[in-house]
Amino acid sequence: MLNHPTLEKLAALKLSGMLKALEEQRQMSEAAALSFEERLGLLVDREWTERENRRLAGRLAKARLRQAAAIEDIDWRAPRGLDRSVVLALGSCQWIHQHQNCLITGPTGVGKSWLACALGQKACREGYSVLYLRLTRLWRELAAARGDGRYLKLLAGLSRTDLIILDDLGTEALGEAERHDLLEILEDRYERRSTLVTSQLPVGHWHEVIGDPTLADAILDRLVHNAHKLALKGESLRKKLKGPAGPD
Repeated sequence: MLNHPTLEKLAALKLSGMLKALEEQRQMSEAAALSFEERLGLLVDREWTERENRRLAGRLAKARLRQAAAIEDIDWRAPRGLDRSVVLALGSCQWIHQHQNCLITGPTGVGKSWLACALGQKACREGYSVLYLRLTRLWRELAAARGDGRYLKLLAGLSRTDLIILDDLGTEALGEAERHDLLEILEDRYERRSTLVTSQLPVGHWHEVIGDPTLADAILDRLVHNAHKLALKGESLRKKLKGPAGPD
């Protein structure tokens, strides 16, 4: 029989999905009743599924999402002002395809970061590259990169990512370097990629947090006018529940 050399060749070709499916078929008496085309189709489907799962795992690893969140786990019962139709429309990721932005605001604990991660996870599932960035850490990383020559390379990597999540804008006023960094990031992404920003502050207060009026105008012009806005409200969910309710 040719089964053994065939299995070895599948392994050598790194067709692990087909290899597993073929070994399973050999153990199933029902497989003998299937046509050649049906059995081949099952092998190909298994290989395709395994490769897609590996790609998804790779995208999720690179995304570095802060929380293991999913759109399907949203607790719609929590009184946060969430519009189900709007959130589910965002879950389709059409806004990412159209290079639009998303702004999520609300008081601490209402689930801004969780919802951002859920949208990021859905984007990964739809085949988009994603990167979660907590802004306070991003400023430090950019400052270090500026000192050791990695600055332009880091900006280039951000510009190629389909969706970046900038978490917690406005916890402290931006300095001159942070303002210029943010403008550089958004300029590279404007109408080319999508950006999701979370903040405890309403969008109308972002201008004063950014500081410099001229740079603030330029930053908000590239961020706000084509953005979907979710303004969450209510008490902190940390006081009420733990799990998929989505506290920050």
